[in-house]
Amino acid sequence: MKNKKAFILLDWLYLLLMAAGPVFAIVLKVLYTPISSDIDISGALVFFTVKMPLWDLPVTETQVNSLVVIWSLFWLCRYITHGISVRGGLKRQIVAEWIVEKTKALTTGNMGEYFAGFAPFVAAIMGLSAFSSLLTLIGLYPPTSDINTVGGWAILVFILITYYKFKCGPVHYLKSFGDPVPFLAPLNIISEVATPVSMAFRHYGNVLSGSVISVLVATALQGASSIIFSNLPGILHEIPFLQIGLPAVLSVYFDLFSGLLQAFIFAMLTMLYVSGAFPAEDYAARKAARKAKRAGNNK
Repeated sequence: MKNKKAFILLDWLYLLLMAAGPVFAIVLKVLYTPISSDIDISGALVFFTVKMPLWDLPVTETQVNSLVVIWSLFWLCRYITHGISVRGGLKRQIVAEWIVEKTKALTTGNMGEYFAGFAPFVAAIMGLSAFSSLLTLIGLYPPTSDINTVGGWAILVFILITYYKFKCGPVHYLKSFGDPVPFLAPLNIISEVATPVSMAFRHYGNVLSGSVISVLVATALQGASSIIFSNLPGILHEIPFLQIGLPAVLSVYFDLFSGLLQAFIFAMLTMLYVSGAFPAEDYAARKAARKAKRAGNNK
């Protein structure tokens, strides 16, 4: 009985710690957001600036909310994996096993068995992207609306792409720019640089445009409602009747469906670009040649 109470208390502690991050971000936003009736699509709030030797470091909503997402995801994972065992028995263990199995299947299905170890990275990318976009449902600024966030993810993917292209050595990497014919090398170089740029702007543009459209439509409906119902008696003319329903539907699409879809697309592009950059056949042939050479030297 004592162990059961301790287990339940620890569960509640994990849930409270998971919720503490968003609550902190909401309080911070309320304290720093200026009171205004105008449309505000200026981007992330700057909370304060840290003086640095070369240039100042602004601490914005993007950084704070990104840390909030990481914090909440960490404690969510702690909650889901709390109490799992070989025998099972907990519903959360079913959820945890389902996430692991689906992520592994998605990774190996798109990248092959060689990249089976990429499953945690793919799950992290999807989780960070999805939960960052879903922050708009509780009125917080989504980090995915900042090009710096998704740009950093795209640069990380670009480093992985380059790393796996170098698996067969720098000479093979340089020769790959001349495929299928040497005079296409400039276009191949541009395509190489364009990969992270297109990934970043695709994700950033879709999330940001959804947020802007939702704000503009809600503001337009508020203005139309005040004009149409201005003659109603009492406080009825102050109620934005036209804002009831449609903004919520737009929020479901842009914040929920589109946010989750962009997270999936970014993860899929990551898997396809990284696995597509890896010259598996050439790498296997190079390994076989090295092995044969070592065997010959040992005789």
